[in-house]
Amino acid sequence: MDRQKALGIVKEQLTEHRYIHTCGVMETAIRLARQYGADEKKAETAAIFHDYAKFRDKNEMKQIIESEGLSKDLLEYNSELWHAPVGALLVEREANIRDTEVLNAIRFHTSGCENMSTLDKVIYLADYIEPGRHFPGVEEVRELAEESLDKAIIKALQNTIMFLMKKNQAIYPDTFRFYNNLVLEQRR
Repeated sequence: MDRQKALGIVKEQLTEHRYIHTCGVMETAIRLARQYGADEKKAETAAIFHDYAKFRDKNEMKQIIESEGLSKDLLEYNSELWHAPVGALLVEREANIRDTEVLNAIRFHTSGCENMSTLDKVIYLADYIEPGRHFPGVEEVRELAEESLDKAIIKALQNTIMFLMKKNQAIYPDTFRFYNNLVLEQRR
């Protein structure tokens, strides 16, 4: 699917602010894919569709999780996680995207998971560091992204985990697995 068609589909699902974010994620993902050897077209597509379900009704997302074989443990954690796995399912059905690598990058862009591909990591990091993001620690992660994809993601995960802990929120187990996997790989 070409870029303009994909952006047109997504624009109908998003607020103007989120659409601008999506365009920033797309540009960042293409740059990171080029830098770290991921497929640029797949990075572009995954980035465009990464927040496809972001504004779906929470009851609709809950029903999809319950009825479509998605991990039910998602329902025990913050609903901000839901749009990624639900989005991957809806992108496949509604936008007719069948590429498993693209769908996985969408599926795991909020939680991460063990053994993520380079494309998965590119989308995860692009979502975190796109130019419209402004929060404590993002500049350090942007700088690290210039030298190492994994080091930048480790720092992003540390920031996220600490933020959630300070808010007394539960942390999805796949996020810890993602973090541990990257830290252990750095030691090898």
